[in-house]
Amino acid sequence: MSFYLYLLLGFLGGVPAGMGMGGGTVTIPLLTLVGGVEQKIAQCANLFAFLPMSVGALKTHADNGLLSCKGIFWIILPALGLSVAGALLASSLSSNALKKAFGAFLIGLSFVGFYRVKNAEG
Repeated sequence: MSFYLYLLLGFLGGVPAGMGMGGGTVTIPLLTLVGGVEQKIAQCANLFAFLPMSVGALKTHADNGLLSCKGIFWIILPALGLSVAGALLASSLSSNALKKAFGAFLIGLSFVGFYRVKNAEG
């Protein structure tokens, strides 16, 4: 695959991620469907891209006084444990199983979005 294609895919996935709209829901399908990247590699690339973006977002929110550290350890500790468990589970699954699970997640996410819009309209 061409460097320029991957650059374009990174841009198309990075713009929504930078705006806080869940870049992984765009980046992973772009990499797998358009870029021909294996599902595990696409998810790994998305996680690595998330790290510097989250540091930048954390700094921005801290600079704007939007962070509250009250009770943070009750969130961090389970999140770390479940992240490790999820990574171990993902590493034991095939790329095809991960692709199906991610597809089911996206379908479920779309139903939640439709439900919220429907209820917001009245």
